[in-house]
Order: sequence, then structure tokens, then C-alpha cells
Amino acid sequence: MRSRLLPLLIILMAAVLLALGIPLAVSLAAAQQQKVVVDRIDDTAHFASLAQFVDIDSPNGSPLAPPGERGKTLQKELVKYHKVYGIKAGVFYRGRGPMAHAPTNWNLPEEGEVLDPEEDEVLDSFNEALASRRSHEPAQVWPWQRNRLVVASPVIRDGDVVAVVVTDSPTGQMRSRILYGWLIIGAGEAAAMLLALGAALRLTGWVLRPVRVLDATTHDIATGRLKSRVAAAGGPPELRRLARSFNEMADNVEDVLEQQRAFVADASHQLRNPLSALLLRIELLALELPEGNEEIASVRTEGKRLAQVLDDLLDLALAEHTEADLRLTDIGELTAERVASWSPVADDKGVRLVGACPATTAWADPIALSSALDAVIDNALKFTPEGECVEVEVASDGKVSTIVVTDRGPGLSDEELARIGDRFWRSAGHQNIKGSGLGLSISRTLLAAGGGSIAYDRHEPHGLRVTVTVPRSGPAA
Repeated sequence: MRSRLLPLLIILMAAVLLALGIPLAVSLAAAQQQKVVVDRIDDTAHFASLAQFVDIDSPNGSPLAPPGERGKTLQKELVKYHKVYGIKAGVFYRGRGPMAHAPTNWNLPEEGEVLDPEEDEVLDSFNEALASRRSHEPAQVWPWQRNRLVVASPVIRDGDVVAVVVTDSPTGQMRSRILYGWLIIGAGEAAAMLLALGAALRLTGWVLRPVRVLDATTHDIATGRLKSRVAAAGGPPELRRLARSFNEMADNVEDVLEQQRAFVADASHQLRNPLSALLLRIELLALELPEGNEEIASVRTEGKRLAQVLDDLLDLALAEHTEADLRLTDIGELTAERVASWSPVADDKGVRLVGACPATTAWADPIALSSALDAVIDNALKFTPEGECVEVEVASDGKVSTIVVTDRGPGLSDEELARIGDRFWRSAGHQNIKGSGLGLSISRTLLAAGGGSIAYDRHEPHGLRVTVTVPRSGPAA
């Protein structure tokens, strides 16, 4: 959940920072350019005031004679201005001839001359100033461009425009200042993003910590560790209240299950005494009847079957209640012992019981695993015809160890395989075979308590394959 929530918060915070940073960067660039433009306007106004007093003898604004002292003073000012600031500046008559300019090789383009974009911008600014207007606001210059800033102001004498002051400024320093300001904004955005990321990590951790604890506890309970509870943790009040409610629910569920187990165990135990007395009276009654009486034999069989069911119910209740005593166990050795114990039974039935049990270790409760193997091997021997074989094979990989018991019995259909292991369930074709239908259920319960499992599959051409799996990793892992 954290991997999904955290990117969402990061994207939202990045969007907010970009929404604030981009307008700020644009505003900074506009402010820097406006500052330069205002400086150029002041400079052109100063040069225009000097140019007002330069003698102009021709009606079209072109000089008929060399400039006087005022014209020389204007030229010196322009040369000094260009030398200090590197800005091209000039005062041009209406006919585009220079009154004074610096550098001296910088002139306005002639009529009909092919213009590049920079010259075209200078000429447009000059023409606007001739109409008694200051040149239009220059287009915004960005750090990746090499544009120049052109500003023009008219020189007015007696209400008429007699000349135009034009400045053509390089933008390198301005672009550097804009870029530097952008770097500061970017650094601030990065710092804010890191701060926001740290806050998001703390926030998601604070919010999701109770959820992780609740998830782990739920998994523990689902895998049979009913004593697990949600530990006290921080987080929002709603999640803390949820944790308390979950613990209350787990307590109630555990109480109900405990009552159920106790009822099954007590009922099984309490029924054994009257059932034993009943079986004893049946035996005494059988002594009074002729030997071989079918009715008394049937009653005796059903009584023994009921006693077996009660014993299995008691075993099941104990299996569900007892916690697994996990230890590192030699699965091969334990399986070989169970095969040896069941070999006499197999010999009596005329069934070959074969075991391939190499040494391999796994974490298991030896008593629970032995009981589960007894139930599986007993079940295989019951349904294997005389002359056939039951194979027991132990194998392992890096994660689990397996014990595979294969018989040559009639096998089960797909529908029956889906139900095998259910309590009291027996195949319709095997009702005449001794059993209560609880043996495999007990095996599954015993194995699940230690993290193991049991699976069933068909064995070709006929028979059943039962696979018992136990983990090789310890409880801590």
C-alpha cells in the first residue's frame, strides 16, 4: 500500500511546486528584463536631451556642416557609453543619417537593403520613434536565446521629431542573472521537494504502520496462530480504534473456537464411558445367543465403529488445540521408521510397502508428522489390493521437503479428489471399508499447525498419490 500511496503524494507535491515555481521563474525573467529596459529608457532620454541642442541646418534633419561643440560632446558621451557598457548607441536624423553614434561603423540600414532579424528590429524601433512613440516593449528574452534589446526614443524640438536615439544592448549579463535566479528557484524547489518527500515518508509510515501490524496479525491468525494480537501502535485514531476492535473480535473468535473444541473433546470423552458399558452388555448378551448370530455381530460392529469415531473426534479436538513443537528433524529417518512400523501390516495384507528415504532435514513436529504419516500410510494400505505395491518416497529442494505416498488402489474421481480430507467424508465406493472419515482431516490439521500441507492427486494408471510437504526454513524465517 505504501508503494501506491507514496508516488501519489509525490506527484501531487511535485505538481504544486511546479505550479508555484514556473510562474515565479517567468516573473523573475520578466522583472530582470524590465529592469534593463527601464535603464535603457533612461539612457535614451539622457542622450535625447543632449541631442536637442545640436544644430540642425537642413529641413529634412540632415547635417549640412560638421557638428559643433554640442555635437562633439554628444559623440564623446556615446563613445564613452559604448566603451563602458558595450552597448551600441546612436542618434540618427530622420533621413537615417547619424548625428552621433558609437561604434562609428554602426549605422541604420539603407532603404531597400535586405535585413536580418536584428536589423529589422532596430529599424522597426526607429520608425516607431519617428512617430513620436517610444519603441514597443521588447519580446521576452530567455536564457537559451541570444536576442538583443533595442530601445528607441524620439528627439523632439519645437514639437517635431528631428532625430531618434537608438540603443542596441547585448543580453548576456541579463540572461546570466535570469539563469542564476532560476538556479536558486530550482534549488529551493529541490529542497522543498526533499523536505516534502521526507514528510510524505513520515506521514505514510505513521498512517500505514497500524495497517502493516494488522495485516501481519491477520496472517498469523489465518495460519493458525490464534494467540496473535495487534500490538499497540501509533497512527490515526480511526486505525487505533480498528486495532482494538480487531483484538476484541479475535478474542471472541478464539473463545468460540475454544468452546467448540472443549465441547467436542468433552462430548467424546463423556460418551466413551456409556458406550463402553453398552459394548460390554452387548458382549454379555452375545453369550446368551447362538454363536454366529448375524444381528449381534452387526450391533457389535457398529458399536466398535462408533467407538472409533469418538476416539478420532477426541484426536481431532486435541490436534486443533495443541501447538506444534517445531524442531529440526531428519525427515528421511522418521519416514523410514514409519515404513518399518507398517511393514507387518502390509505383509499381512500381501501388499509390498517400499520406502526410498534419503536423509534430509526440515522443520516439523516429529510426533505430529509421525501421526500424519500413519494416517496416510494406513489409508494407502486399506485401499491397495493384494499383490500391489505402496511406495513412500522422500525428496527435498531448497525450500521444502516432501514425502510422497503412492498406492495402487482404485483411486478417486475429480469430484472426490476435491472433497478428500473433509471431516466425516468417505467415498461412496468405500463405505464398506473400516474408517471414520476423520483420519486425513486430523493429518491436515497436524501438518498445518507446523506450517506443512497435504495434497492429493491421481496416480496413473490407477491409485492415489498423497504429497506431504514440510518447510525447510525455521519459524524465525
